[in-house]
Amino acid sequence: MRQKNNITEFVLLGFSQDPEVQKALFVMFLFTYLVTMVGNLLIVVTIIASPSLGSPMYFFLACLSFIDAAYSITISPKLIVDLLFDKKTISFPACMGQLFIDHLFGGTEIFLLVGMAYDRYVAIYKPQHYLTIMNQQVCILLLVLAVTGGFVHSVLQIVVVYSLPFCGPNVIDHFVCDMYPLLELACTDTYFIGLTVVVNGGAMCMVIFTLLLISYGVILNSLKTYSQEGRRKALSTCSLHINVVVLFFVPCIFMYVRPVSNFPIDKFITVFYTVITPMLNPLIYTLRNSEMRSAIKRLLCKN
Repeated sequence: MRQKNNITEFVLLGFSQDPEVQKALFVMFLFTYLVTMVGNLLIVVTIIASPSLGSPMYFFLACLSFIDAAYSITISPKLIVDLLFDKKTISFPACMGQLFIDHLFGGTEIFLLVGMAYDRYVAIYKPQHYLTIMNQQVCILLLVLAVTGGFVHSVLQIVVVYSLPFCGPNVIDHFVCDMYPLLELACTDTYFIGLTVVVNGGAMCMVIFTLLLISYGVILNSLKTYSQEGRRKALSTCSLHINVVVLFFVPCIFMYVRPVSNFPIDKFITVFYTVITPMLNPLIYTLRNSEMRSAIKRLLCKN
């Protein structure tokens, strides 16, 4: 049960109080948000509408794009609208909701990237049995496990914050409700609570990131036995996955593998993995994947 407090809303300082800077940021973030939504939803629609993209790899890519779109909806609209106002506020329930949904989709993406790595492992190590092993039931099971992992992670985060007393001040030096800024506002010692956050978020990111790098290292090492064409195609696919993994995990590790503390650079790091990375993912997969490019061209020409 949450301890009693007198905070009903939080004030977000955002990036700057300069009107000209806020206008420039409004245009930049609005453009980024539109590109993110169009790019990710185009990938989802293309994969659903293209029989040639029926392999498990594209099933996971469609899921990743959907999650990135949903992730952006959680963060970007509030960020963009706030840039139009001098005072940026968010109610306590809305703050908790944003925190929960943010970590739900972020956690789900972490576990989904593990499923995508396993898919590439099977495709390269056991190509003859790939479709048998990665059948529809297995793909759905991996997706369910990813969502479950994200849900458990998010519930643990929200339970920690919701149980804390907030009696003032209520100013968050950030553009979004996140764990460390909220822990600093709590009217109690949060040192040990911060350690649980590091274990739940930071350690999870660090361990999974390390395992993913090792798994892709093993996969790439096995390509020595492939023909030049097979090696080129496998390298192209794996490099796409590695790019996405690095872009997502490195900022998350920087943010959460440390004791409770806030630095000025945190806002820009948060922008990178909540705003920029969801926009880059569809560009990475479409610009360097000939099958995706061809399917998108066919879909657009047909319509």
